[in-house]
Amino acid sequence: MSGKSDVMTKRRIWSPEAECMGRGDLEALQLSRLQRQVKCAWERLPYYAAKMRAAGVTPADIRCLADVARLPFTEKDDLRQNYPFKTFAVPLREVVRLHASTGTTG
Repeated sequence: MSGKSDVMTKRRIWSPEAECMGRGDLEALQLSRLQRQVKCAWERLPYYAAKMRAAGVTPADIRCLADVARLPFTEKDDLRQNYPFKTFAVPLREVVRLHASTGTTG
């Protein structure tokens, strides 16, 4: 590319290190982040750890990106029973902002 196309391409890339990495590196990063999030949920969110146990999955079972399919969904009833305070993965003193909606129950 040259001229105006180069400028437009450069403007569209916010993080070249992340957005231009190879597929293998990207998948390794995604897996690492997924494993970290699952471990955090297991350790800090009792209702979600219980859902994982019921689904027969532990953080150690997440070994590849396809394993995301083994994780249980968070459903409306989970939110109804636990929202908002039981869904915090950090102590309340670390919560900066809380958004809420009256939503719908149907």
